Amino acid sequence: MIAQATAISLSHNVYDATLLLGVCDKIAPGQLMGALAYAHLPTLFVPSGPMATGTSNDQKVAVRQAYAAGEVGKDALLAMECQAYHSPGTCTFYGTANTNQLVLEAMGLILPGAAFVAPDSALRQALTHHAATALASQHAGSATYRSLADVVTEKSVINGVVALLASGGSTNHTIHLVAMARAAGIILTWEDIDALSHVVPLLARVYPNGPADINAFEAAGGVPALMAHLHDVGLLHADTLPAVGQFSDQLTRPILDDGQLDWVPAAPSIDAEVIATPGSYFSATSGLRMLSGNIGNAVIKVSAVDPAHRVVCALARVFDCQHEVERSYQRGELNQDVVVVVRFNGPAANGMPELHKLMPILGNVQKMGYQVALITDGRLSGASGKVPAALHVCPEAMHGGALAALQNGDMITLDANAGVLTCQADLSQRPMAEPLQATKTWGRDLFVAARQQVSRADEGATYLFPSSPIQT
Repeated sequence: MIAQATAISLSHNVYDATLLLGVCDKIAPGQLMGALAYAHLPTLFVPSGPMATGTSNDQKVAVRQAYAAGEVGKDALLAMECQAYHSPGTCTFYGTANTNQLVLEAMGLILPGAAFVAPDSALRQALTHHAATALASQHAGSATYRSLADVVTEKSVINGVVALLASGGSTNHTIHLVAMARAAGIILTWEDIDALSHVVPLLARVYPNGPADINAFEAAGGVPALMAHLHDVGLLHADTLPAVGQFSDQLTRPILDDGQLDWVPAAPSIDAEVIATPGSYFSATSGLRMLSGNIGNAVIKVSAVDPAHRVVCALARVFDCQHEVERSYQRGELNQDVVVVVRFNGPAANGMPELHKLMPILGNVQKMGYQVALITDGRLSGASGKVPAALHVCPEAMHGGALAALQNGDMITLDANAGVLTCQADLSQRPMAEPLQATKTWGRDLFVAARQQVSRADEGATYLFPSSPIQT
């Protein structure tokens, strides 16, 4: 819907360039997909920057898990949430919104060092003004004209993937980057991302991969420090063109000098606990993996999962929605080694919502000493953390995937180390479960056409198929 809205706006054919104001989750990827339909126009994103740190991520997790366990009430939960999300700007943990900003800056679609500058700062105002004037100067025929098609190339997409992996970013980008690439006519696969993940080191520890938040990441050197480190070890394509300037400019950081905006060379990390210093890393490989087996293909974020929990072999408990999981947990039915399966939550089923209720619940089960894992055709975004979670399972249950054949008591193995996701039963002989019909649509009938046409999650969960030649 966001991509269509962007393309419809641009279809009026009255614009010299495209200035995109979007940061959160689906907004920025959708805007880029829409803008790529008019890729002859110069295009630049202007981020908002993150809000100030309100409460620690550990405190957020503690209160949410206590609420899920019934140990505190809604007032305590609301007080914590209001303290955490208290002002303009993106939320401060390294979820999808902030991963958008980092990846887009790595792709050259945001001014160097602009992703995580605070919303109300003088530097943010100067960067926004510079972005608008720089883009306005790039009209067709000018010496600085540079189309979006010149910026979004196979190499810039790979730079975005490398930055995603090195920073431990959101699992959502295994969908978003695939979809954005396809909108540019570029085929990016989970196999590509998985292959890169085995050679790109983890260079950042930001929650949920570590205790620090995105403001601490910015204070340690931010995206320019990360990019400079990746460039020094030869993991970036340097023959790419950002929307403004040259690739070398992406290795600089912005400053105000007597009120004037300028850029200086990026310094190495000044906090080795948040961004690795030159010659070091937090892990030799990065945090996203692909899992495969007779259940299907999935992605998992392992960078926040303790090695002791990366292999789980346990009996399945099968659900069709996260609310059923919550009720089962409250009845004490999950107090055991368990693989929780949540199916019929893929793109074609219900639009693939984020299953935010699950992490506090499953975190409590793990805290009790049990081995627990999640398998779902739904999403968890950057919220996936210490519980191993096989996400975006393809084919999804709605499309006849093996998830629809799983039953309570099936023995499931999730091995994040070996990339395995299997059920010991012969699923090929099983009947397929049917999805429960929701009694309330809350307006979602408006999106029936999209759900009927949507592609698999590993194809970007969209209905853009640029791999086929366009007929004219």
